[in-house]
Amino acid sequence: MKVLAILSQKGGAGKTTLALNLAVQAEMDGKATAIIDLDPQASATSWGDSRDGEAPTVVSAQASRLSHVLDAAGNAGAHFTIIDSAPHSESTALAAARAADLVLIPCRPAILDLRAIKDTIDIVRLAKVAGAVVLNAVPPRGQSIALEAEQAIASYDMSVVPIHIGQRAAFVHSLTAGQTVQDYEPSGKAANEIRTLYKWLWNQASMA
Repeated sequence: MKVLAILSQKGGAGKTTLALNLAVQAEMDGKATAIIDLDPQASATSWGDSRDGEAPTVVSAQASRLSHVLDAAGNAGAHFTIIDSAPHSESTALAAARAADLVLIPCRPAILDLRAIKDTIDIVRLAKVAGAVVLNAVPPRGQSIALEAEQAIASYDMSVVPIHIGQRAAFVHSLTAGQTVQDYEPSGKAANEIRTLYKWLWNQASMA
């Protein structure tokens, strides 16, 4: 079983949205997938409840129980597990990073977000796990901003995912309905971005 942790010490980076969309994409790719929700707000868990038993499975857990929940997911037949960590909690983020094969760090292309990712990058390095930053919620006409953000991230000596996730209404509308963009608008730009990001993740050496 492969484990992806999605971490951000700053709230509002889009962790849960990416976790849910990537999990559904994995299910569509034939991989039984579980989401472990470590965030006390339990947004991923609430979304899972609204799907009325439809995959993927979402489990709310505390960081202290993470290893047991991961074992249970593997024993239940999960091929892929995504950990949705809580912001503002170094201990929870570190536990998630140490349990992962790869850490994905979502970051909006804004100065405060770019400054805040250093704390998350430090956690990834402390855990000695592979990590990459993905630019999220990039404005439709914000490619120049995204390029500037990539240059800023390079100063942290951390890999940057070569796919940008746009700021698209489909992400908001789909989650409200207990769906993801693949369910809501399968041929739309948002769904294509998630498919491309998912393929990139699975091409990484740590996920092979």
